[in-house]
Amino acid sequence: MLENIKEYDCECGKEHSFSSVIHIGSGRINELGNILIRKNIKKVFLLADKNTFAAAGERVSAILEKCSVQVNSFVFDLDHVEPNETNTGLALMHYSECDMIIGIGSGVINDIGKIISNTANKLYCIIATAPSMDGYASSSSSMTRSGLKISISSKCPDIIIGDTDILCNAPERMLTSGIGDIIAKYIALCDWRISALINGEYYCEEIAELVRQAMKTCVENADGLLKREKTAVEAVFEALILSGITMKLADSSRPASGIEHYFSHLWDMRNVEFGTPCDFHGIQCGMATLISAKAYMKLKEIIPNRENALENAKNFSLDEWNETLRKFLGKGAEAMIQLEKKEKKYDLSAHAVRLERIIGNWNEILKIIDEEIPPIDELYSLAETISLPKTPEEIGISSEILPLTFRITADIRDKYILSRLCRDLGITDEITEAIM
Repeated sequence: MLENIKEYDCECGKEHSFSSVIHIGSGRINELGNILIRKNIKKVFLLADKNTFAAAGERVSAILEKCSVQVNSFVFDLDHVEPNETNTGLALMHYSECDMIIGIGSGVINDIGKIISNTANKLYCIIATAPSMDGYASSSSSMTRSGLKISISSKCPDIIIGDTDILCNAPERMLTSGIGDIIAKYIALCDWRISALINGEYYCEEIAELVRQAMKTCVENADGLLKREKTAVEAVFEALILSGITMKLADSSRPASGIEHYFSHLWDMRNVEFGTPCDFHGIQCGMATLISAKAYMKLKEIIPNRENALENAKNFSLDEWNETLRKFLGKGAEAMIQLEKKEKKYDLSAHAVRLERIIGNWNEILKIIDEEIPPIDELYSLAETISLPKTPEEIGISSEILPLTFRITADIRDKYILSRLCRDLGITDEITEAIM
């Protein structure tokens, strides 16, 4: 699957390229020694947390010692490392000049490692410790800045090593998280195609098809993953890498992230601000996929009403809405409020133009929903197979905040997603009733 990714001119009009070297399979951590010798690496900066270092640190250290490589290490002494300014700054302050940066970990360690390597302009190698998310091969980092969850342009790793002997020992919840992050793409692709139809946003069918391949592989191997079968773990990890590659090919998170990711981002932001519960990124995205799929099924029952939509937009009070954001998110709301001053999502003239496009393309929108989102019962069956929580209460989040979470996903970034479509149509109330 990955061997087909190369530099090429696409029918979408873009030149796609991906140059990372990827090693996946049993014992592949031993490739690190060959890489160090081949690239004449004499000094490395090693980044990990105490859990990921326990998973693979000794093996990496032994390889570095055997290759006579000088090592400066920074290991977060935390049970949970937040991807924020504090921890990124902490890692940067421990960084010292080197030939290569080596990260040992998964989501957060990789995101911070990509930022440091981009800043220092150094080679970056990630030793994966869990098939828990699809950001290994992306060229951006998901971070919290000033309380707002954002995607920062960073660097795609030069080398990715996924040793299945290590990956198979990841905690079960992290295995579930990996497939949860992948099934989120059902919603992401639907959002992306609809935005392209309404707003003329860039869309590439070839990239979308790669994402569908990744989803198919994960679903086919879901049962074997939780049984820790190496063939299944390898297949799922490769699919996660492929999903990350699509973001690099598109120069955007669009192929892999839609409204379902914004549910997760908002829960993370509330966790940072108020200490409310949250879970692994992929688990939250997977559960939010079930919620978003319900919302899309309800959307199919709607008949667009131009007058109702225009009246709703006219009566909307941005000042009142900003106060709602502040109560729900605390200081994280301020960055969103400032963002809207630039984006002007609530401009009435722009809304009227979008509304005409929505109504004029309504049948095509319904077709996209049917093509991209599986039946609800199939999604719930898959959730059962991978032990994915099906309701927010299962991870400690009150379902009472679901309607407001859905509404606020429209504001977190300037990306046209389901909640913005519902707002344009003036049907948010009907949709939030359905997801409850």
